[in-house]
Amino acid sequence: MLERMRVFSGNANIALAKKIAENLGVPLGKAHVSAFSDGETRVEIDENVRGMDVFIIQPTCPPVNITLMELLIMIDALRRASADRITAVIPYYGYGRQDRKVAPRAPITAKLVADLITQAGANRVLAMDLHAGQIQGFFNIPVDNLFATPVILDYIKKNFKCDNLVIVSPDTGGVERARAFGKHLGASLAIIDKRREGPNVAQVMNIIGHVKGKKVILLDDMVDTAGTVCQAAKALKEEGALEISVCATHPVLSGPAIERIEQSDLKEVIVTDTIPLHEKAKACGRIKVLSVSGLLSEAVRRIYYNDSVSSLFI
Repeated sequence: MLERMRVFSGNANIALAKKIAENLGVPLGKAHVSAFSDGETRVEIDENVRGMDVFIIQPTCPPVNITLMELLIMIDALRRASADRITAVIPYYGYGRQDRKVAPRAPITAKLVADLITQAGANRVLAMDLHAGQIQGFFNIPVDNLFATPVILDYIKKNFKCDNLVIVSPDTGGVERARAFGKHLGASLAIIDKRREGPNVAQVMNIIGHVKGKKVILLDDMVDTAGTVCQAAKALKEEGALEISVCATHPVLSGPAIERIEQSDLKEVIVTDTIPLHEKAKACGRIKVLSVSGLLSEAVRRIYYNDSVSSLFI
């Protein structure tokens, strides 16, 4: 039934791409993504894609510049091979944090990346938990922004008692996401007021809400160096929280993230497989990985059949 569909993957997250292809009942497309000795990315598409509906599974995760170039070159190769429609499935959108001017003469790199993807030849984009909603508007092609909410909510309902639960936003920007989670779980809401002193540097200033004697879930879209969530956990513990867990869609986990998590007051860090864990992260017993392959597979299937994707948004 999906005879005109082809699913390809770069090197960023082959495991997720294989799960999506398996869920759809199609083989993973034959493509060879490698590099010349000087580091140039080299792509070969080893099968006919003329007139096909093609989906490229490629999060632009670390090493970000390499995975981004793989995506762009694969799009270009498939366009030149006469694919009918090319959908870039980007579970993690790198450069998404640079979505506005925060200082004079600063770039808006999220917009630049959107232009690159469009100019390379993508016809539409399927993303997950974009760092900021306005990134959808940076594209002049259709963008579906899925949320990992259903997958994470299901895990929380099965593993947490929701009658003593507080959902905490680590900053004011995540309040809407935290409020939606709290509504689905019947949990109260708290907010951490923080002042960012520089990139990847955050200082907790104040906790707005009641957390004493409560089980706390810190909710964010990503965990990068884990500085924010670990400082937040320390502040919440000092305020009398019983236990603290983190739920985040994207496990970037760069730099000292694992060391910070292991030395923190965090009981569990719940993430998804939008980004594959590196070896140190795999060895960390506090990290629990949930799969979003089912959610992405269903979205790909609906795009292929031109069905509505909106019912997948929670």
